[in-house]
Order: sequence, then C-alpha cells, then structure tokens
Amino acid sequence: MTTLHRVEDQVDVPDRLPVIALRDLVFFPYMVLPLLIGRPRSVIALEESRDADGLVLLVAQKDPAVDDPGGQDLFRVGSVARVVQVSTLPDGTARVVLEGLGRARIRRLNTTTEALRASVELLVDRETERDAPLPGAAAEQASRVRKLYAEYARLHERIPDELPGMLSAEVDRVRLAHLVSGHLILPALEKQELLEAAAVQRQLELLREMLVREVEILRIEAKLDRQIQLHFGGEDTKDFGAGLRAIQKEPPPEEAEEWLELDDAVQHTDLPPHVRDRAEKELSRLRRLNPVAPESAVIRTYLDWILALPWAARSRDNLDVRHASQILEADHFGLNEVKERVLDHVAVLSLVKEMRGPILCLVGPPGTGKTSLGRSIAGALGREFVRVSLGGVRDEAEIRGHRRTYVGALPGRIVQGMRRSGTVNPVFLLDEVDKLAHDFHGDPGAALLEVLDPEQNHSFTDHYLELEYDLSDVLFIATANTLQGIPEPLRDRMEVIRLPGYLDTEKHEIAVRFLWPRQAARHGLSPDAVTLAPETVDGIIDSYTREAGVRELDRRLSRIARKVARGLAESGEGPAHLTPEALHDLLGPPPYQPPDRDQANERIGIANGLAWTAAGGEVLDVEVAIVPGSGNLRLTGTLGDVMKESAQAAVTYARSRGEMLGLAPHFHEKVDVHIHIPEGATPKDGPSAGITIAVALISALTDTPTRPDVAMTGEITLRGRVLGVGGVKEKVVAALRAGIRTVVLPAANANDLELLPAEVRDQVSFSLVRSMDEVMEAALSRSPLRHVPRVPPPDLRAPLSHG
Repeated sequence: MTTLHRVEDQVDVPDRLPVIALRDLVFFPYMVLPLLIGRPRSVIALEESRDADGLVLLVAQKDPAVDDPGGQDLFRVGSVARVVQVSTLPDGTARVVLEGLGRARIRRLNTTTEALRASVELLVDRETERDAPLPGAAAEQASRVRKLYAEYARLHERIPDELPGMLSAEVDRVRLAHLVSGHLILPALEKQELLEAAAVQRQLELLREMLVREVEILRIEAKLDRQIQLHFGGEDTKDFGAGLRAIQKEPPPEEAEEWLELDDAVQHTDLPPHVRDRAEKELSRLRRLNPVAPESAVIRTYLDWILALPWAARSRDNLDVRHASQILEADHFGLNEVKERVLDHVAVLSLVKEMRGPILCLVGPPGTGKTSLGRSIAGALGREFVRVSLGGVRDEAEIRGHRRTYVGALPGRIVQGMRRSGTVNPVFLLDEVDKLAHDFHGDPGAALLEVLDPEQNHSFTDHYLELEYDLSDVLFIATANTLQGIPEPLRDRMEVIRLPGYLDTEKHEIAVRFLWPRQAARHGLSPDAVTLAPETVDGIIDSYTREAGVRELDRRLSRIARKVARGLAESGEGPAHLTPEALHDLLGPPPYQPPDRDQANERIGIANGLAWTAAGGEVLDVEVAIVPGSGNLRLTGTLGDVMKESAQAAVTYARSRGEMLGLAPHFHEKVDVHIHIPEGATPKDGPSAGITIAVALISALTDTPTRPDVAMTGEITLRGRVLGVGGVKEKVVAALRAGIRTVVLPAANANDLELLPAEVRDQVSFSLVRSMDEVMEAALSRSPLRHVPRVPPPDLRAPLSHG
C-alpha cells in the first residue's frame, strides 16, 4: 500500500491494481470523464476495482487496432483513477465516470488472468511548494502556457468557451499542466509523452512547444478561411477551385524565396534546350502546388537532380603521350597490352581532338590490378574517376533508375555516377560486370547494352530523368574475372583485353616497388630502415602464395610488417634486413611446397594437365588406375559433362589404337578404368583435358611413365586429332610458375604464342601437335606405339555371297 499525496486529499493506493486498456485516449490526473467500457477484460477489471477501493489503472494502447492487448501493446506509464459512478447499458456495455488521481508506472504486468493486473509504482510529481510564490522563470512559463491555451481555445471550435477561464484561475502548476494536457486535441503518442514527463517543469516546456505549433496551424487555417470567404463574397461555392488558386498565388515568404533560388539556378545553369524546357515546366508545376503536397517534394527532388548533373562541364584532357606513359608505369608494373591501348587512345585524341570514348573490358584473375588500373588511366588522362560495383545487381532499375511514380524513386547507378564525377567525360569503371544476376525484376545486363553501345549511348535515357543524356564522351572500362558470365550481346560491344596473371619475376618487382613500401608506411616503418632481401621476396612468392594476382602476396607482406612493428614497439629493436631464414618465424611454416615431379618410376598413369579458372591458370594432375573388372569406366573429381565426354572420347581412342599399343584385342572387357582428377571439391569442366586423360590412360595401359617436366592441354577427337583450346596464356604462365619447362599445345594455337611475354617464350619450350601420336612422342618417356601393317577395313558395301 502506497499513499498518494494530493492538494485536496491523500489516497492509499494498493500495490496491485486492475488495468483497463484505452484506445486512442490518454487519461490524465485531475480529469473527470465518462467512458464506455465493453471489452470483456476491461469489464472484469472494472468489477475487480471494488476490491481495490474503487481504483483502477488506465493505460493507453500503442496500437488502437489491437483488440486484446498484451504486455507489449501497452505503454508503461498510466493514470490511477477512482471509479465515481457505474451504470450498465442494455447491451452489457458499462458506462463509468472516472476521476484521475495520479500517475503510476507498471513494474510487472500479469496477462494470464481474466483481467489485466499490474504491480505499480507511483510517480510523484516533483513540485515541493505548490502554493508558494513561483520563481520568476517558472512563473513566466506557467503564464505563457495559460495565454497560449487561451488562444488555442479561441481558435479551436471543439474547445468549450468556459475552459480557458477555469484554467486561468488555477495556481497549482501540477494541476495546470495535467488539465491543459488532458484538454489538448493531439495524437495519443504526443499526449503520452506529456504524461511520461519526469518533472512538472519539463511537462510545461513540452506543452509550450506543442501549443506554439498548434496555434500557428490554427492561425493559418483561419487565414485561409477568411481569404476564401472574401473571394466568394458569400456566394455559392461552385468556384471553390478558383479561390484556392487565388490563395496559392501568395506563397509564404520562405516558399517564394526557394522558388526564386530554383528559378535562378535554372536560368544560370548550362543546360541543353530540351532539359531547360523540362526544368521550367516542372518549376511552373511546383509553383501551382500546395507546398505540403507530396508531389511538391517529388518535383523539388527531380529539379535538384537535373541541376546537379553535368550537362556540359568537362575536364580538360591531358594529351601528352609521354606524361600518360609515365603515370601508367609509375602505378603498375607489366600489363603492357592495356597500357598500349590507352596510349593509342591518347595519341589519337591528340590528333583529332574529339572522339567517342572506347569501351574496354579487362578480363583477368582477381588481384591483377584491373580496378586500380582504371584509376591510373583516369590520372593519365587528367579525368575524373567513377567506380560502380555491379556484383550481385539483379534489378534493371539499378542501371536505368526507377520511374518517378514510385515512392523514393532515384536515378540509376549510371546517372548517379555521372553526378559524382561532375563532368561529362569521366573514366567510368563498371566493376565485376560478370557478376550481374537477373530475375523477375529484369536483366541488368540488357540495360547495359544501351550504355555500352557507342552508337546509342549519346542518347541514354534514365527512367527517372526521362531525358536524353549524352554518355558518348565517357571512357567506360569494365572488369571481369571470366567472359562466361557476360551475355554475348554485351560482350560484343566491348573491346576485350586479357590480363593473364603475373609471372614470378613480375610479382618480385611489384612487391619491391609497390607493395612493401606501402605496407611499411602503413605500419610506421621506414622502407629504408627495414629492407627485404631479394631471396626473401622470392621465398614468399614460392612458398607462401599460389595465385595469379598479388593479393595474397600483399597480405603476407602486411603480416611481416605487423610482426616487425610489434618487435619495435616491444623492445625498440627489429630486423633491419629480412633474410629468408626469418620467414618461418614471421609467417609460420610454408603452406605450399614445390611439386615433386622427378620420380619417373612412379609416373605411370599420371599426366600433367593445364586448366584455366577464374583465378587464373592451374596445373592439374590426371590419374588413371587400371584394375581387374568387367569393362566399367569410373570418373571422379567433380567433373562436368563436357569433361566426362572428353574422358569417354579418350577411352574410345585408346581402344581403337589397342593393337598398335600392344594391348590384347579384348583388353577392355577384363579391366575397369578409373580416371580421377585431384582436388575433388573443386568443380572442373571443359574439353581441354582430353589429350591429358588420353596420355595418362595410355601410360597406365602400357606401363609407360610420363615425363614429369611436360604439361599439356588440348581437345581430343575419336580419331586422335588434337583441336585448339582457349586460355593458352594463363595456362602457360601457370606451367612456368609450377616449374614446368615443356608445354604441349595444339597446332591450332600457334598464333597464341606470339602474345606470350618474352620471358615465358624464353623459359618454356613448346611442342605443337596435330595428333595423339605426336602427343605421346612428347609426353611419354618412350613411345608405346609399334609398327603394325594397316589392314584395310572390309567393304561393307560389297554384295553378300549366297553360294
């Protein structure tokens, strides 16, 4: 039992009270109101109030639509009320008169009983001397609230005329605050904020802010009413729309100032004629709209986008070919093909002064510098750089924008990127273009067709702008790991430049020139004070990385820098020159060991194949085991359908050459062939492993070891012909990285050798083959073929003898 002290009396309040939930009503202390109570739980709570000295707790619901509220649906602060009078209507609804006594907070709510019951904690209003003369600031605040409420009641038609007079005579600040709060016509959420105010001073402050706002709204409404009445002159209101138009001609001062600013921006911004016409038309519409109309905000946002886009501003190109070459060389090592293409563009641009920007697509493994190269190209040309990541984009509207009919509509990523650049001729990087997705929202790859087509992008149309925008001066650069994820029509619009991955010597130079100085600076080390021996860099590349790019190498160097920085921080000393012997302490045991390919006696049934993946080229071992059986063929290693068909073609070729290989005529009926490609968790597919499978199979069938220093790639036919394959550059670089010095290639790929780096051509010898006989001569330690006179096949078309 707790005692509630009031000016009039003292009330003993039990620790537990029945609870009545109110919809859209916040009950305040000192209010006396009649209520209709019809919900079963509320009626039972009203009956239980007899056991609580006629007291109940009135709490507002957060959502009035909830019919049976629980603990999460009620506010935690309500009013303790006394039941003054109860009467029951014929339909069972209770009409009850309640008097608010004070505020209380729910400590624990019991929702399992028939009626809601709560353990309550009384909230004592912090007002110590109610009848004492008020301090100056408090008196001023209370007086201000009385005057504002009097004005509010005068303007509001639903407030009784006698109420302001009653409140003006109230000297108790607590009663004044609660009575004014209870007689304000406000949303329940705002009235709940008044009820939960911790102190009377805070409640009066909130009342003053709300009254100022409401009085201002009522004054504006009254002014509108007077203007409409003056316009109509008391006649029929059939011309109500004309009256509103007359009012709208007099915008508020702040609106008029904003319109003047927009009009000035439209007039002084360099806009094409069709864009200026659209902007002026939208500004005219904006002037006719009510400032609070939703369409008004949409038009303002639309005009902001039009004015913020670069329609004519362009950056001045630096057409010095030598300067561009220096920038590209300073930022990246290698990548000569891309650099040559950019320098060609700069040279042509210096002659013709104006040309459409090329659309390049850089295809290569991760970590080869595709994204950073785009930034360097922008620096070489003196242009702005914009990067947009397309990985995972599955909605066409991400490219073309949303139409303005949608709430929160915005332009697409292309227009947003142009706004960020501020010029009409930036270098625009479309990153991870092969990672685009598509579903029922549309195909973003199809939306890019117009962007990347030089014949169309001079009039690109975004759904949000609905204006033609010229993208012909933009230098678009797309990046991808593979071409397989790019739709064919989109690929046809781009000039593809392949980045095969770095050689070990190139990685060495990149680590010394770029990666280590950058990591040293990031970790507070002086590159001159802490140096890496050349053998140390080679050791990191050989034993701690297996990649086509340099990301893992960069992470390893970052770890070394952290270890060195930690040593300096702890002891003040660190290694000034890092040798290969220190790598084990700094990086731990090496995760990669050099491949063991020198055991020729164990190379029966094993051949070195070359594969091409999104991460670059790889060397894969193909293993074949021959076991007694009944002629079954088993393929393992997560092989795709195309690779399985290549294995079947290799087996058929071996059977067709069985006699020349010295095999029994029906050897295949007595053995099972198991073909396995290790790293079984990695999916593999493609026809280029055909000759590798055939060599491993023939090696196993004839007990002929394969050469460990030879790797091969090529597609096989049933007649033993070798067809060309793709990804030669990546595969040969992977072979050199693995220490293989001889590569067997199809003769159809002879032209690809000219595109290889000079270092690769110098260190790797190539055997160009047209048939499997040539492949076996190059890949096996000895030729398994023996000379067998060729017997012509029987003429199946000869007439049969009936004699």
